[in-house]
Formats: sequence, structure tokens, C-alpha cells
Amino acid sequence: MKFKLNNDGLIPAIIQDYKSREILMLGYMNEKSFQITLDTKKVTFFSRSQNKLWTKGETSGNFLNYVSHDIDCDNDTILIQATNLGPTCHLEQYSCFGDESFSLNKLEKVISIKSKEDNQNSYTAKLNQKGIKEIAKKLTEEAGELSISAVTNDGRLLDEAADLMYHYLVLLNFYDKSLSDVVEVLERRQK
Repeated sequence: MKFKLNNDGLIPAIIQDYKSREILMLGYMNEKSFQITLDTKKVTFFSRSQNKLWTKGETSGNFLNYVSHDIDCDNDTILIQATNLGPTCHLEQYSCFGDESFSLNKLEKVISIKSKEDNQNSYTAKLNQKGIKEIAKKLTEEAGELSISAVTNDGRLLDEAADLMYHYLVLLNFYDKSLSDVVEVLERRQK
């Protein structure tokens, strides 16, 4: 291991949602729980109160799937990036710090759910039923409206930007892609 354990042989482990980057919880790991996490890809902690290893989700089914980790500059705290399968908190909340705030990742989840519905009251569902040509047409239309708003300074810049972003996410979802996929491309380009 490349990090420092405290006197109890533990290191604080901050769990972060891999996609939204929101903090989900804080737990403690020892060498064995960290190795189990790496081997199984299920985040595993050392419970100080029960003095034993425990895998998050082993009773609730709300596992934290390990993606990657980083160690802080002092080597005494670990940041685990993970995806959560259901609420992280035992109080049935998205995070031990409360419910998820609005984010583009949350909007992506809503779009994904609505795009699969057969609900004629859902604009997202109707747009997806019309197919990629209609989605692309709307995206182009919204990009034009944003550009016109920027040039004319008509006070609708943010509204038009929001419309464009929504339709952009609908297009990505149609191809089963997400903002995190786009970010990965940008990260590769940066290198």
C-alpha cells in the first residue's frame, strides 16, 4: 500500500459518485478491506463499531461498485470513486450527506427513464419515439436559437443554453452514451 494507516491500522475512505462527483459517504479501510475492494470491485470497509470487515450493500443490496481511487497529498486519506446501486445511506438517501442535488448526471438519469416510457404526456418519450432524425433536428434548432440569442442579447441566453443542453443529453442517451463518456474523450485529448 502507498498510504499511511492511523494508529488503529485504518485509513479514512471518502466515497465519491464516479459520475456526479458528489460525496456519498465516509468509511474506514484497513489493508485487507482495501485489497478485497480491489479484488471484488465492491467497496469493503472495516467497521470500527463491529470490529469486522463489511461490504457496503451486503444486507441492503445497495452495493458501491469500485471504479478507481486516489490518495491525498499526505497519503493519509483515500478517495474511492464508485457507482452506487441504490441509496448509499441506511436512511434510504442517495448520500449519507442527503439527497442528490440537481446535476446534469441526475438529468441524464431522468432522460434515460423517460425515454423508455410509452407516455404521450412525456416530451422526452415522444421525442425518442420519433427517432434520431427528430432529435438531431431539435438539437440543431436549439443551437440556432442559442446563437441568435447570443448575438441579439435578447435576455434568453441561459434559457436557450438549457434547451440545447437538454436536447444534447437526449441525443447522447439515444446512443446509450453519457456526459462522462464525453469527458473521457476530452481527458484523452488533454493528454
